Amino acid sequence: MSNLEGKSTQELIALVQSLEKELAAERSSKNHVRPKIAVMTSEVVDSNPYSRLMALKRMGIVENYEKIRTFSVAVVGVGGVGSLILFDYDKVELANMNRLFFQPHQAGLSKVEAASHTLSLINPDVDIECNNYDITTVANFDKFLDTLKTGGLQGGPVDIVLSCVDNYEARVAVNTACNELNIEWFESGVAENAVSGHIQLLIPGETACFVCAPPLMVASGVDEKSIKKEGVCAASLPTTMGIIAGFLVQNTLKKLLEFGDVTPYLGYIALKDFFPTMTLKPNPTCDDPYCRKRQQEFQSRPKKQVREDAKEEAAVVHDDNDWGITLVDETPAEDSSEGKDALLRSQWHQEAPQASAPPVEAESVVSGGDDVKSLMKRLKELNQS
Repeated sequence: MSNLEGKSTQELIALVQSLEKELAAERSSKNHVRPKIAVMTSEVVDSNPYSRLMALKRMGIVENYEKIRTFSVAVVGVGGVGSLILFDYDKVELANMNRLFFQPHQAGLSKVEAASHTLSLINPDVDIECNNYDITTVANFDKFLDTLKTGGLQGGPVDIVLSCVDNYEARVAVNTACNELNIEWFESGVAENAVSGHIQLLIPGETACFVCAPPLMVASGVDEKSIKKEGVCAASLPTTMGIIAGFLVQNTLKKLLEFGDVTPYLGYIALKDFFPTMTLKPNPTCDDPYCRKRQQEFQSRPKKQVREDAKEEAAVVHDDNDWGITLVDETPAEDSSEGKDALLRSQWHQEAPQASAPPVEAESVVSGGDDVKSLMKRLKELNQS
C-alpha cells in the first residue's frame, strides 16, 4: 500500500485501468475448451458445432456423415472428426506465421505439439497423436511403418495418409510405407514460386506411385539437397496454400464418406486460373518392388463390371414446411394431333380477317376507246368537289 501513498486520484484511476487490462489479457490467454460431444446431431442451435455439417446428410449429399468419427487419418508434414496422427520433426518459427495456424507465442515448440494444442482447442472431439521425428531415417522409418499399421481407432491400419511434406525424400518414405502396407494416400504440394500446386490420389497397384514417374531432377541422379542455395528460400503465398489444402481436405472427405468423384490428379495454376486433371497409370518397371507387387495383385482381380446406377434420386425432404409449399412441373404436356389441329383452327379464325359487307358495285364500268377520257373527266370532277 505504501506504493499508493502520495499518488493523485488520476494516477490511481490510471493504475486501476492498467490492472484491469492486464487481468483481461490474462483471462483471454487461458483458452476454455468445450466438453466433448458424444453424439453428432443435426439440431440447429448456436451451440452445435456440427449442425452445418450434418445438413449435408439432410440434403442428400452425404449418406452418413457420422461415419467420419470412425476414421483415422495420418498427416505427414504439419504446416474433421475422428483421429489424427501427426508426423513432423521441425520447430515453429516466426517465418511460418504467414500461412499456418501457429501463433507467435508458440515459436520454438515442435510443430506437432503446437498443432495438437491448437487443434484440440478448435475441436476436442479429435483424438490427436504426435510423432516428433524424421521419417526418412532408417531408424525412424520402422516406427513410422508400425504407426501406420496399428494407428487405426480399432488397432488396425489407418484409413488414409495425407502427405503435406515439401521434399522428395519424405514423399518417397510415405510412398514406400503405403505401398508396403497397401494404404491409399494423398500427395500434395505447392511449387517454389507459390502460384501453382496439386493434389494426387495414389492407390497402390491401381494408379502410379510416386516413384513410377520421378521428377526429372531426381531421375537424373542430382542430389536434392544440393539444389537449395544458402540464404534463398521458396516463396510462400498463403492463398495458394489455402486453396491446395482445401482441395486436399475436400477430396479426402469425398473419398472417406464416398460421395462425389475423387479426381486422381488435380492441379492448380493461379496465373491462369487453370485446373488440369489427369490419371497416371502405374509403371510396370517401377523401382519400388512393393509397387510392382501391388500391380500384379490388381491385375489378378476380376475386372469391375460397368453397371448403371439403378438408384433413383431421392426427393429432398425438408424438415419444416409450414407453408405447404410444393413444386409444380411447368413443362407443357404433349398435345395429341387432333388437339393440335383444333388449336391451329381456332388460332386461324382469330387471326383471319372477318368477312365484311358485300363490296359496293362500281357506278359504271367503262370500256372501249373512251375509257381514258371518261376516267380523266371523272377524276377532275372529284378534285373540284
